[in-house]
Amino acid sequence: MRHLITTDDLSIDEICAIYDEAERYLSRPPAKVLKDRLIITLFFENSTRTRSSFEIAAKRLGADVVHLDVAKSSTKKGETLYDTAANLNAMGPDAIIVRHAQSGTPYQLSRHVDCAIFNAGDGAHAHPSQALLDLFTIRRHFRGDIEGKTIAIVGDIKNSRVANSNIRLLARFGLNIILVAPPHFLPKTDLPTAMRLEDVLDDVDMIMSLRTQTERHAHPIYASLKDYASDYCITKERVGDRDILLLHPGPVHRNIDIDDAMLADPRCKVLEQVKNGVAVRMAALKHLILANG
Repeated sequence: MRHLITTDDLSIDEICAIYDEAERYLSRPPAKVLKDRLIITLFFENSTRTRSSFEIAAKRLGADVVHLDVAKSSTKKGETLYDTAANLNAMGPDAIIVRHAQSGTPYQLSRHVDCAIFNAGDGAHAHPSQALLDLFTIRRHFRGDIEGKTIAIVGDIKNSRVANSNIRLLARFGLNIILVAPPHFLPKTDLPTAMRLEDVLDDVDMIMSLRTQTERHAHPIYASLKDYASDYCITKERVGDRDILLLHPGPVHRNIDIDDAMLADPRCKVLEQVKNGVAVRMAALKHLILANG
């Protein structure tokens, strides 16, 4: 059974094939290749972009989509997560898309079901489809010429599943990665690091800004997000006229992560990431569901 728990579940050739398929989806309507297939979305954490993106992707391919309302589910009545998985599995879905605050949950669920599990984010561990769409956006911008390009990942890296997935995926495709954050936001790493944005701006081809994961902080780190922004907000003044691609997984804290002027700047690809995300998720759903038979 094939799953998408981390980006390592896909070979480079498979990722490139998914990207080729996603390109086709951006240029013409898709065939209903998942007609009569059942996909269940199971989100234990709030989500707007990821859940909507997956559901739109599945429906465009013709699949039936059922969302389990976790707030009213049996897990709230004492049923274990694994019993929930077993019951869902008995309904015969072709895939379950799951988001959970606990790292490792999608992998554990994959051991109890007979369908593909798609990890839509687990704790601070991984968010593979986000990394796939980020790299797809980068490749499109640079027309495939990405090896040796340098990206700065900026912000709350230690608590970011998006950063974790991107670090692993982008390195596989030959990108150089610099982590930019205060020491308490940096994970243990062998990658180059910097504490100041100004120290790397002349050396990077792109910036990936991250949301500060305040919900994952045991104690307040900054007195206010404005204090954080004074050091790490991506502003038009800081970037100047440099030819730098700007990415963000969303939701963006305006004027904390990225200022209004940069969000409106053509170098910012946040909305393009959202558009590309539907196409990439369509291709990934098709690839794994059909591979599983």
